[in-house]
Amino acid sequence: MFNSRKTDPFFESLHKIAENMREAVHFARDYRIETVADLKELSIKMKQYETGGDKLIHELIVMLNKSFMTPIEREDILALANKMDDVLDGAEHCFAHFEMFSFIDIDESMRKFLDFISKSADEIVSATDLLNKKDLLSMRKHIILIKDYERECDEISRSSIKQLFLKEKDPIRLIKMRDIYDQLEEIADSCQDVANTLETIIMRNA
Repeated sequence: MFNSRKTDPFFESLHKIAENMREAVHFARDYRIETVADLKELSIKMKQYETGGDKLIHELIVMLNKSFMTPIEREDILALANKMDDVLDGAEHCFAHFEMFSFIDIDESMRKFLDFISKSADEIVSATDLLNKKDLLSMRKHIILIKDYERECDEISRSSIKQLFLKEKDPIRLIKMRDIYDQLEEIADSCQDVANTLETIIMRNA
């Protein structure tokens, strides 16, 4: 398959993309939002992470275009990079909406979403670390956890939206909160897309 003793620059690049994504997600989860000014600062920082991620993707594409040989199919390398970038783009987009809505009331459901998304990001980094070490079969345990966390987010989405329509009387606030719940669920779905891409890589190369 490939040399298991030599570090590959493509896998190193994928690991950097994963680490940048995880750092952004953890920053958003841990950021203390108390004022509208906090939202603006958070939105700016998330945009910086997103721009950094785009730069890493560009560097990977340049490397792919210059290389005759790749350790796995170049389509799989690019697919994994883009799926991880989707997680980061989703997070940046979501918190841009927090800032656009001037929405500072982070409720328990949103915190749970962010906790599970952060855990998924951790597992993605662990999986890409194993990919970097050419230990593909060991990635499966991280893939399973990512999918478990996505199912938890599905449950949070269903229960939070149900409670929202039962309890929220302000239609504008209801629309804002529904939008944010939906975006957070989409980020969790993007994490699962990463897991599915990792599964494809295992299937084709292990």
